[in-house]
Amino acid sequence: MSRQRLREIRSGFQPAFWAANFTEIFERVAYYATIAVLGIYLNEQLHFSTELTSWILGTFGLVVWFLPILGGTLADRFGFRRALMFAYLVMTAGYFLLGSLSATWMAPVRHALGDEWLVLAVLMIPALGPGVVKPCVAGTTALASSENVRSIGYSIYYTLVNIGGALGPIIAFLVRKQLGWGMEAVFRVASCSVFLMFWVTLLFYREPVRSGREPVASVAQAFQNMVVVLGNFRFVAFLLIVSGFYIVFWQQYISAPLFMRNFINSKADVDLLLSVDPAMIILFQIVITYLTRRMQPVRAIALGFLVAGLAWIGLAVRPSVPMVAVAFAILALGEMMYAARFYEYVSRLAPSGQQGVYMGYAFLPVAIGYFIAGILGGHLLHYFGVVLKRPQEMWWVVMGVGIVSAASMWAYDAFVRPPASTVPLSAANGPSAQRLPATL
Repeated sequence: MSRQRLREIRSGFQPAFWAANFTEIFERVAYYATIAVLGIYLNEQLHFSTELTSWILGTFGLVVWFLPILGGTLADRFGFRRALMFAYLVMTAGYFLLGSLSATWMAPVRHALGDEWLVLAVLMIPALGPGVVKPCVAGTTALASSENVRSIGYSIYYTLVNIGGALGPIIAFLVRKQLGWGMEAVFRVASCSVFLMFWVTLLFYREPVRSGREPVASVAQAFQNMVVVLGNFRFVAFLLIVSGFYIVFWQQYISAPLFMRNFINSKADVDLLLSVDPAMIILFQIVITYLTRRMQPVRAIALGFLVAGLAWIGLAVRPSVPMVAVAFAILALGEMMYAARFYEYVSRLAPSGQQGVYMGYAFLPVAIGYFIAGILGGHLLHYFGVVLKRPQEMWWVVMGVGIVSAASMWAYDAFVRPPASTVPLSAANGPSAQRLPATL
């Protein structure tokens, strides 16, 4: 790298870029630490059934990943700084309440609502936060980065997100097992993590300059945009197929932890194993992107779906804790093949002038897949594990979803191609299109 390029990188980012991305690490740590133990906590400590646990996890994920569609509009209207501070305070309260479910002062509320409805209500509070944080941090990355270093800015953002995703489960393991504080302490640590980010935002974040931006849409306009976008049959069909990938992907956070603890090893360190996926992405994303660079986007996407589906074959044949780690590693390979090309393809499906709107709704399959994954995972755990007493056979069904999704994507490419007049990829490189990059 030349000295000139290094100087461009050093001077190409406003302080808001570093402040926002720093807070995103800790927001991801809090989120992934929470979901690393949440299913086990509900199932083992609150004694929820596997079906109820999975449904609650799926509902939580639906809210988390649907809200970025509207969260960006709210952030634009009220300003990134205020939106970030609001989101971090909301998450602070939500994670704290989640870590206080067994406290004596919560007993009257638990008695009035019942554990199931109380947990669901409490979970909806921290679920509101990521839907605002994501568009704020991604939008800051676009606005606080010079044009000549913006791609590097998103690479930094993507890397930091995955660092947070890898550290979250590790911190959950350390808090829960090494320090012996228990699972509820993980939620309280998550609360402290995002509360500190409120103060970082207050003290160090300054609103980036927004010169030349398009007028901010209202919430009503955001809903109108949803109707317009979902009226595009080609785009809707594509999103529904992609939802199949996320039905497979989210099993690592929904059914796999319950499967391990109930049918393999009741003392398995599930939270530690959940750091495998983001660690793989940090280490190998650039390599996988390079190796698949010449593939057509839809073929790379379909191949990613197929790899993700086949990742579970080891658990179907010979379930063990090491095999779970192998499954997570292979699943990460499928994710890396798919993720980068997915948003490229979405940009090609978008009509001219609507790339930003379409990129926002690219989060829909993440939300839909999470919700269905919760329902499906709980049903499979109960049917194959409790009714048939052959729990490992559930993974053949999960594999089938991945294979069908891959086949559907290939069929989509053959019969529902984008028209030749679709905008070139370069048209999606404006600020609005970059508000929501390809990352979880």
